[in-house]
Amino acid sequence: MFNHSATKAFIATLFAAVFAMGCEDSGGAEEAGEKIDEAITDTQNAVEDACENVKENAGAEETNC
Repeated sequence: MFNHSATKAFIATLFAAVFAMGCEDSGGAEEAGEKIDEAITDTQNAVEDACENVKENAGAEETNC
């Protein structure tokens, strides 16, 4: 009915093609990851700044958060 070696070769070729396409353009995913990292860092800095401002306004001796 089916030629199993041809089917296996086709599946292997298909996986190789998908793998190659996935590795070809990592710029978009990498750029998105960098933007996410940057947004997280900015958020962490904003929270820390807000915490320090609250401590300063409250007259706390230690203003680091």
